[in-house]
Amino acid sequence: MAYPQQIDVFQDKLNKKASGGSYVVEEKLLLNGGVFSGLLAHDNINNQTLAVYTGSRFSGIEVRNYSVSFPDEAPWRRLISIYADVPEVYVTYETPGDTVEADDVNRLQTGLTATQRELERYKQAGVIDGGSFRKEV
Repeated sequence: MAYPQQIDVFQDKLNKKASGGSYVVEEKLLLNGGVFSGLLAHDNINNQTLAVYTGSRFSGIEVRNYSVSFPDEAPWRRLISIYADVPEVYVTYETPGDTVEADDVNRLQTGLTATQRELERYKQAGVIDGGSFRKEV
């Protein structure tokens, strides 16, 4: 859900390393009713390096009840479904870096346009005058 229902949050992208190495990423995922299903934050994940634990940095109990797939239209993305009777898990994986796609740029443009529309609405309401906020008296 995008602005104005909630503030947009953009995930930082990882550049490919000049050395050809990989990033090691750990994501904390919250489970709802013992289930998480969604995209991982980064792209081009080496599936063989993916691990899920109940604690950070390979601590706690290893969770093996999960599946990983990729969308046909974006095979560099990874969709993960995790099933565990815990409130959160930590997913660790390696990636050489992200793929910046048109959808990423479109989300940024949509967020910027929403911000500009909101500023215009404030200007029309007289809350903003010449780039500064008016003090309410």
